[in-house]
Amino acid sequence: MGSRQAAVLGSPIEHSLSPVLHGAAYRELGLDWTFSRVLCTAEELPAFVDGLGPEWAGLAVTMPGKRAALAYATELTRVAELVGAANTLVPRDGGWLADCTDVEGIVGSLTAAGGVPDGGRAVVLGAGGTATAALTALEAFKIPAATIVVRDPARADEALACASRVGLDVDLIRWDTADFAALCGEADLVVSTVPTGAVEAVASDIVRAGCVFDVIYHPWPTPLALAAQKQRTRLVTGLDMLLHQAFAQVRWFTGQDAPREAMRVALRSATATELQLPV
Repeated sequence: MGSRQAAVLGSPIEHSLSPVLHGAAYRELGLDWTFSRVLCTAEELPAFVDGLGPEWAGLAVTMPGKRAALAYATELTRVAELVGAANTLVPRDGGWLADCTDVEGIVGSLTAAGGVPDGGRAVVLGAGGTATAALTALEAFKIPAATIVVRDPARADEALACASRVGLDVDLIRWDTADFAALCGEADLVVSTVPTGAVEAVASDIVRAGCVFDVIYHPWPTPLALAAQKQRTRLVTGLDMLLHQAFAQVRWFTGQDAPREAMRVALRSATATELQLPV
């Protein structure tokens, strides 16, 4: 296979770790490929992708372009349809296929950390794009229901629509009325997709759950990470999610299984001054 190109699109984009992961994968697979960062807004995405040639093997898409990527695609995976957003575009027969490998990233990370009991109780903090991926990932663990905690219920429409598509029963609770100690103490899994400042005051209550998935990993350690360490609660981070979703992207782009250990080592090396991967 000759030299090809791939990239991650987003705005901002300069801190993306995707080139670390994909670059390590391509080298390990013996591919003379390049992977770059491209500053690209949601509005700019269609024109950018329109201009790409046959040498392009695929695109990773980060914020704010995930819904634009879904709308642009000519073919959707079931997962992308369920989530309502896409972080991966792959050229297909004159068009582009969209997938959301964030779901595989969440499932893979949780599985590596010991999994979640089938039919367990789940709590999702926040209702944005990562929250919809988390709600979709619950299907893999046969979790039938979830509680979503949000500051503004009026902004939870996309999360509620996603839960409906997945077949999840959901309770929607306002942040300022939530009893976090009771709610999380009964949960097998809490997924936090909100900024660190939002959880700082209730971190010790949140980590009463069986497992905490904190999608934030910079700056490290987060309030949830510190509380989880103190409570000895199982912790999964957004860095784990990034690694596991990249395994799926590499498979999409190259048609080969991702060289997981090479990618894991590269990510550890790139973030060694910040944290060690808990998984």
